[in-house]
Amino acid sequence: MPRLFAALPFAILILSGSASAGERRLFEATSHRRFDDVGRWKPIFEDPKRDEWQKPAEVVRALGLEPGTRVADLGAGTGYFMPYLSRAVGPSGTVFEVDVEPNLVVHLRERAEKEKAGNVTPVLASLDDARLPVGAVDMILIVDTYHHLDDRRAYLARLKRSLSSRGRIAVVDWEAGDIPVGPEPEHKLPREQVIEEMRLVGYALTGEPKVIPYQYVLLFRPR
Repeated sequence: MPRLFAALPFAILILSGSASAGERRLFEATSHRRFDDVGRWKPIFEDPKRDEWQKPAEVVRALGLEPGTRVADLGAGTGYFMPYLSRAVGPSGTVFEVDVEPNLVVHLRERAEKEKAGNVTPVLASLDDARLPVGAVDMILIVDTYHHLDDRRAYLARLKRSLSSRGRIAVVDWEAGDIPVGPEPEHKLPREQVIEEMRLVGYALTGEPKVIPYQYVLLFRPR
């Protein structure tokens, strides 16, 4: 399988000066890239070969979503996970497809309308805020995007405002080592670092389903 850079779109966030130097190294992005060219990225993000290792149906099933669930796809890109999430939550649920790139949000709206996904709401996020409704999201899914987020201490803390009383966050990102897909090795974040960062911001690891070959899936709740 050819090597594929498959990090989903989410622009670099502005680095805050409030944390110590050591903590800033913990919470900094490892990859800074724009994804505003839909024509360029759609064939990559929607490549059928991606299904072989990303296994979107299995990932969504591992989240335990139920009809009526309100889920946010953070760094949604071209909407690779959109149909899987839309089916999982059903007509009574909501899927917030969130991205910071205006071109991608337009594409997400067009795709939702074309696929008659009436439970999908595209959201244009700010660089430092997902712009999700307060207390209204049961699950925030962050796939191939966590390592693109800068100043994660502040950003992850803000996400708590959006979570409902049963709200959770799922982080799916790259295992270390030489694997046939994913970004360059220096851009990968060890699972231990993700767990530690989330702990420092006030989240507890509640599960780690083993469903995909090259990535970890980590489930968190606010403490």
